[in-house]
Amino acid sequence: MTASASPASSDLPPPARFAYNRHTWKEVSYLLANLPVSMVAFVLIVFAITTGVGLSVTVIGLPWLALGLAGARLYGKGERARARGLLGLRIDEPSPLFRKGRREPGTDGFFGRLWTGLKDTVAWRTALYAFIRLPWGVLTFAVTLVGLIVLWPVLPFVVRGLTNVDRAMVRGLLSPSDGLERRIAELESDRGVVVDTAAADLRRIERDLHDGAQARLVALAMGLGLAKEKLLEDPDAAAVMVDEAHGEVKLALQELRDLARGIHPAVLTDRGLDAALSSVASRCTVPVKVTVDLADRPAQAIEGIAYFTVSELLQNVSKHSGARMASVDLWRAEDRLLIQVGDDGHGGARLDGGTGMAGLAERLGAVDGLLVLDSPEGGPTTITAELPWWERGTA
Repeated sequence: MTASASPASSDLPPPARFAYNRHTWKEVSYLLANLPVSMVAFVLIVFAITTGVGLSVTVIGLPWLALGLAGARLYGKGERARARGLLGLRIDEPSPLFRKGRREPGTDGFFGRLWTGLKDTVAWRTALYAFIRLPWGVLTFAVTLVGLIVLWPVLPFVVRGLTNVDRAMVRGLLSPSDGLERRIAELESDRGVVVDTAAADLRRIERDLHDGAQARLVALAMGLGLAKEKLLEDPDAAAVMVDEAHGEVKLALQELRDLARGIHPAVLTDRGLDAALSSVASRCTVPVKVTVDLADRPAQAIEGIAYFTVSELLQNVSKHSGARMASVDLWRAEDRLLIQVGDDGHGGARLDGGTGMAGLAERLGAVDGLLVLDSPEGGPTTITAELPWWERGTA
């Protein structure tokens, strides 16, 4: 096969010949099995779906319909395996409806899972496949059986033509629709990551307010109350307590500023990524060279993600790298924002190394971004992040 051959052509066995080979016998077996397989699938799936639709006004109707669609999914999986084994047809498996270890949005509880099953496009297309396969199975079984007796010399060419139709049916109805279902599942998963990240951020802000500024302000109020009581009795002690309260106010204000910076720094909003990242770099424990080559500003949401990405990566440099210097580079490549953070530390960083890199990669993936890590043992480490640009004002 040449480099320009289409993907579909790679699924075809060698051209048919008058001589019978293993490909011909596999195709004959596939065609002869069409009838019994199609009959069983038609009876079970079509019966389950039609009765489920008919009983949809009752309590058992929709669950029965969902069960029939789940059976259609299993039938589709079996048909893809049969086509793979006998026709050499390589078809990707659609994304699973429910994935273990991850709670998908909208699938909580009985009714959420029921609705997810009822709107499963993979199952509905497989049901359509089962419906049209019965007459085709009758035809291919009859032609192949007669051909084994009457059309023996040209049977390899006959079965090749028939199985090519089968290949087209499997590709058209049992493949993941050019990745559409897979992409939908990825977007739903990304939405779940965004929701989980937002919830975690809200919990962090609540915890910081409760344990930091709120606790300090409560202590401040109590201190001022005691100072008020001592104002007439012991003015000197009251003055000391007021002075202490003044110090508490300064600390509370600083904590509130730090918290606000963690939500969205004012310097980022006012002056953009260059100034904001220079501010982050100045707080790093190693010297950092920042280079920002951007003619204009990306969408506000993308700016925020880029800022916190660099912040987290520089925190890792400070805590884990053992580096003497680091660098941050940002530039635009067409409709993407590229970020590269490097250091001359000891390397050995991994996405699953417990430094938050896996979570960072998930958060970038939630906005169609990407994180690439290059960190051999002994260093240096280079981390490249890629984000969509969007236009400012569109996010």
